[in-house]
Amino acid sequence: MDVLDLTRLQFAVVTIYHYFFVPLSISLAAVTAGLEIAWLRTRQERFLHLTKFVGKLLMITFAVGVVTGLVQEFQFGLGWSRFATFYGDVFGPTLAIEGMLAFFLEATFLALWYFGWERLPRLLHAATIVIVAVGTVLSAFIILAANSFMQNPVAYALDPATGRARLTSFTDLLLNKVNLAAFPHTLSGAVMVGGALLLAIGAWRLKAEPGFGTLAKLGAWLTVAGGACTAITGDHLGKVITQVQPMKMAAAEALYTTTTGAPFSVFALGDVSGGKPFFSIELPWLLSILAKGSPTATVQGIDDLQAQYVAQYGPGSYIPMVPVAFWTFRLMIGIGMLAMLAAAYYLWSTRKGRKPHRWLMRWLPLIPLLPAAANTLGWIFTETARQPWLAFGLTKVADGLSPGLTASEVLASLLGFAVIYGVLAVVWLRLVRHISRQPLAPLPAAAPATELAPAY
Repeated sequence: MDVLDLTRLQFAVVTIYHYFFVPLSISLAAVTAGLEIAWLRTRQERFLHLTKFVGKLLMITFAVGVVTGLVQEFQFGLGWSRFATFYGDVFGPTLAIEGMLAFFLEATFLALWYFGWERLPRLLHAATIVIVAVGTVLSAFIILAANSFMQNPVAYALDPATGRARLTSFTDLLLNKVNLAAFPHTLSGAVMVGGALLLAIGAWRLKAEPGFGTLAKLGAWLTVAGGACTAITGDHLGKVITQVQPMKMAAAEALYTTTTGAPFSVFALGDVSGGKPFFSIELPWLLSILAKGSPTATVQGIDDLQAQYVAQYGPGSYIPMVPVAFWTFRLMIGIGMLAMLAAAYYLWSTRKGRKPHRWLMRWLPLIPLLPAAANTLGWIFTETARQPWLAFGLTKVADGLSPGLTASEVLASLLGFAVIYGVLAVVWLRLVRHISRQPLAPLPAAAPATELAPAY
């Protein structure tokens, strides 16, 4: 692997690892706020116990997310300084505001919430966690605006004096149509991830306390609702992506020839990198529906788009890694649906107080892996199917690499990050397991020992 491939691998590792914790922070903050509001309204002790339990999970997840997020943002200077120099005026405001939200607003009010029990008035205490929840959502929206610029560059102009891209409208940057479509899709995926974690913990500890049964059902409902919203928002996002990056949608189906009423392959066998596989199960017209909302719509093929881009941008290959795009797109959808179905089956099997099946309880602790994998595959598809572009239509990946960077430097830092992140993963898992083993309701205080009367 050359320095470019290693740097891309490093950025992928750092970003994917960081994103394991981002959706958890978003969803756990919202759930904690919702549970505390439910406690204030109903005064039911079970909601108070669940609030404190989910809040502890949020604290450790948020801490790891902040640490890994710092490294991700520094990656632009470590490996992609040319890109950061040229687009720094565009990216700078989004990264700065997101940093202030994460490190000042969210962290401050999360600390106030955690240490404010019995010290702050109840309504004010609840307001602190609501602010944290709102902050995580705003943080996601703003940082997605930066990524959406890479998918669909808007709100910039080239400065004739410096030759750099200059931000022309922060509002237009935020209201990028890709951002408006990706934001609800990202939040829906976050709900799935958080719901699956709560479902897994609740199912694992179901026999310990009745409160864990409530936690499991809450997690199951969140997983199902998040999955449904992910499908709906993903359909809209696919249509927007087809408008701005038609090559990405063509690569998702390995569609080399422009086709009217294009089908979608549910499963395929054979090489998809140069033509049609020798066996595939296709759903008629589905790709045209996914891409443009009509069964009779025409979807541009890879070969025609390659010729169009050569004429527009100059010689070179503008075809992404088609097998990666093809399979990540399908696995993303399939694994996400599997998580949603497993949660729905849990709700159905426990209806009217019934006990869930033993085999289901055996596998439910692993359910958080499904939406986490689906989220990861979705981001791999989003980023790799944009190649060779770093910012679509403007800058190629190779043009953004830091000058003078060597493969040994990248490899050393990659190994260092891998070791540190491995330690963080073990610490996070052990803390989650430790918290999950604790009782939800505090144990009753032991009665004071009675003094023995002296014997005479």
